Amino acid sequence: MDSLGAIQKLAVMFPPFFIAIIFHEFAHGWIASRFGDDTAKHSGRLTLNPVPHVDIVGTLVLPAIMMSTGSGILFGWAKPVPINPSRFSHYRKGLFWVSFAGPLMNFFLGLLSAFAFVLINRFVPSSFYLSEPLKWMTSVSVYLNFGLGFFNLLPLPPLDGSKIIESFLSYDATQKFEQLGNYSFFILMALIMTNALSFLMYPIQFCAQFSLGIAYALVGGTGIF
Repeated sequence: MDSLGAIQKLAVMFPPFFIAIIFHEFAHGWIASRFGDDTAKHSGRLTLNPVPHVDIVGTLVLPAIMMSTGSGILFGWAKPVPINPSRFSHYRKGLFWVSFAGPLMNFFLGLLSAFAFVLINRFVPSSFYLSEPLKWMTSVSVYLNFGLGFFNLLPLPPLDGSKIIESFLSYDATQKFEQLGNYSFFILMALIMTNALSFLMYPIQFCAQFSLGIAYALVGGTGIF
């Protein structure tokens, strides 16, 4: 990846990132609708059309700069899908699954990306001019999706992990816990700058290799990722 130029890095990394965050937000809205909350639908956000989900800075500008410059950090976001937990048919169960839906979608996309990588590696001839770019793109997608999934499970408001925790808390405890959101940005910046988030690489690496192992076992062939 380091040998790629700025435009090449952007071309390889941006599509997986874009798909990952759009599907992440869609999953939140879709599961919310299963629990009786149609807020996302009425807001025009229960769709895989990327346009309503795009945040100019978080979805396009900032990620593009980080990708093209080879930054060791990739940070970005889509517009959060509007959710109204008070409309859930089962509040705690709904809050848990709606919150978990985004990371779960990314884990699923990571697994699909692993199969896509193996299929390309197995059946697309190396002489095909898009062979290497497709391998790079799908390999990026595997790690990016597992990374996004595990990052969002961090128990810091407003990340999904905090809502999962809130699904088990009382009202008073939830109010106190949400106050942590006032400091979440600074906590995250401190974790990033001190490289404390590197512990996430263990589950990311494990899930990526496990997914690829399953894909190779089912599709056949051998390869090194």
